[in-house]
Amino acid sequence: MAALLTAQSYLATSSLETKLLHLVDMRVSQMNGCAYCLDMHSKDLRHEGDTEQRLYLLSAWHEAREFFTPREQAALAWAEAVTLVSTTQVPDEVFEAAKKEFTDVELADLTYAITMINTWNRFNVAFRTPAGSYQPGQYSKSA
Repeated sequence: MAALLTAQSYLATSSLETKLLHLVDMRVSQMNGCAYCLDMHSKDLRHEGDTEQRLYLLSAWHEAREFFTPREQAALAWAEAVTLVSTTQVPDEVFEAAKKEFTDVELADLTYAITMINTWNRFNVAFRTPAGSYQPGQYSKSA
């Protein structure tokens, strides 16, 4: 776990907004069914001032685009495509939208964040980490 925490710590130095990282982490955790990470990132998003309405609509963001900025939409689409890369690849339109909203460095950092949350989801689901005990800010920028 120490190695994962060290790898995760890089994101604290990235240029990506904390709220955006938690939003992506929560969406990927929804896709992967990770209760611990859903608990964590919903609490962190509330702590960052995000609204309940956006949290409730996140799993259906494609139908509720007016609640998410173009940058957030591009990040969420990128997160879904990268998470499902083995079955869907990354569609050209998702890549183009991401390139429009993010610099090359930001997109690399976003991809790194997505791979990290996928790793955390797999650890927490596999080891049955119980949800509910996390407190906002308990870990660094995104975990």
